[in-house]
Amino acid sequence: MPVTRTPIGLPRLDAAALAELAARLTPRDYEILSHLHQHRVLTTHQIQKIFFNLPQPTRRRLGILHAFHAITRFRPWTAYGGGSAPSHWILGRAGAAVLALKDDTTIAQLGYHPDTAMAISVSKRLGHQIGVNDFFADLHHHARRTSRQAEVGAWWSERRCAQLWGDLARPDAFGRWNENGRQLDFFLEHDTGSETLTKVIAKLADYANLAEATGISTPVLLWLPSRARETNLRQRLTSAEVPVATAVHTTIGDGPAGPVWLAVGSEGPRLRLAELGNAWPHLGRAAGSPAGADEE
Repeated sequence: MPVTRTPIGLPRLDAAALAELAARLTPRDYEILSHLHQHRVLTTHQIQKIFFNLPQPTRRRLGILHAFHAITRFRPWTAYGGGSAPSHWILGRAGAAVLALKDDTTIAQLGYHPDTAMAISVSKRLGHQIGVNDFFADLHHHARRTSRQAEVGAWWSERRCAQLWGDLARPDAFGRWNENGRQLDFFLEHDTGSETLTKVIAKLADYANLAEATGISTPVLLWLPSRARETNLRQRLTSAEVPVATAVHTTIGDGPAGPVWLAVGSEGPRLRLAELGNAWPHLGRAAGSPAGADEE
């Protein structure tokens, strides 16, 4: 009788192995797997910010998931610090299989392929993706440790946004932030400084087209790498057809949830993320979620 061999490096995904894995998974584990599937890659520190309180339990749980091939990891080389970066985690084949079983679908219908998942490890957009995920990990972290009633109500990936609105605009992410009874829906443009300011500003025309098509003006947040770049951008962008606010990458204080945002056309003061709606009172009901954002 011929013996079926599993390729080197890939786990055997038979029913018994998947049943054992499923029996060990907690609701938080499923959330981790789902986030990795949706957002491609998360560092150990980002996973801790979103799901855990301390480093040791984070590493311990990730180690268990890794041992069962639910997740896999890589450590990209970095010129800064003279070595490799922290562990970067992506969804593994077994993790994709249990997600598919949970959703009563197949791995193929889930849209998972191990080569595609691992492609982020060599992508030129890895740093950009990590930056976008840092933004939302910091919001999660703030929500979990603040005395304010706060939560990340939505975090949609670039891929999901493109599927819904890509013919008009391609944000890096769509988010919803709730804090103390206030809610703000927004598109995120995570700027690394690699594009000219002319190109960054030109993107706003796409959001204006989306607002015209949907009848809803969703704020666009420009998350910039330096104060100098923000100053230069604001000097060139004195008004916009859609609500726009700028801030500089920071993890100090409350991070992106804090009073770091300045609406285009305003001289200040800077507002908390949840308060940004105050900057555009004239929009009224026209501001909010773009078409499809409330559909799950």
